[in-house]
Amino acid sequence: MSISLEQIEALRERAHVSYEEAKEALESCNGDIVEALIYLEKNNKIRAEKVDSKSCGLWEKFKALVRRGNRTKFIIKKKEQVVLSIPVTLVVILVLISHVFAAIGLILALVTGHSFKLEGKSGENVEVNKAFDKVSDFVDDTKEKLSKTESTNL
Repeated sequence: MSISLEQIEALRERAHVSYEEAKEALESCNGDIVEALIYLEKNNKIRAEKVDSKSCGLWEKFKALVRRGNRTKFIIKKKEQVVLSIPVTLVVILVLISHVFAAIGLILALVTGHSFKLEGKSGENVEVNKAFDKVSDFVDDTKEKLSKTESTNL
């Protein structure tokens, strides 16, 4: 049986596959588009529709950013005990509303030995955690040096 370009195009539009995959599926299903769709589905070849980045508006990008922020947690720990775990989106809102109090709170938390961490949905660490660790280590070293100078002055 001869497979037409129209059949291949129709299958490509529905399944989001390459010409080669569409032609192969149609040939193995004797030109039946429905059977070819089932064939592609069974072989995990059907792809989600690609979103054109030019047509993706600012609102969609904002929604995607908020979704990602909701999946990522901002965690404050004291030693190994979790003191606070909230979505990054909420942290951003709180910082925007009261940035002075947020800055003071973060400094106080660092001075009192708390550590910060960002954690993704599946528990993976985010790259910014290295910076958090460096800041925390710096504060701990500074506190230690201050306490040593204070004890030698007495």
